[in-house]
Amino acid sequence: MRLFLSAERELLRYVMALVPNVNDARDVVQETAVALWQAIGKYDPNRPFVPWACRFALNEARLHLRTESRRRRFIEEDVAAMLDARRVEIAEPLDTRREYLQSCLKSLPDDQRQLVRGYYFEEENIDTLAGQLNRGTEAIYKSLQRIRQTLHQCIERKLQTKRKA
Repeated sequence: MRLFLSAERELLRYVMALVPNVNDARDVVQETAVALWQAIGKYDPNRPFVPWACRFALNEARLHLRTESRRRRFIEEDVAAMLDARRVEIAEPLDTRREYLQSCLKSLPDDQRQLVRGYYFEEENIDTLAGQLNRGTEAIYKSLQRIRQTLHQCIERKLQTKRKA
């Protein structure tokens, strides 16, 4: 026990190089203490204690990291499964909205449709569009805002009509 207590800080520094989270590192050091206690009969007092204890700490750190890796993988798999379930859940409503958006885009006046096409599909910047249309950048921003609002209202009307049917 005295050997471990005198080496505990050094073991913690060693483990923290392997396990970056301080609380996890302290847990690993505690597990190392248990492993050392169980194997103390194999310790040769003619040899330095710290290097011997560090081998135990390394094994405990590896075990901890493997366990954490599995836990993270399960969490990641759970998140992926939830995202996939959500994607399936919203796929049909999104497809409906996309269909309505296409219809609503067709109902826009040509100049507005040209502005939407340039900004969203051809990825023209606002300055370029302003120059092409002989308008100020603020006017382009305002026009895009109004067009988005018009498209949103058009889609919502179509959804309301569908719900009533």
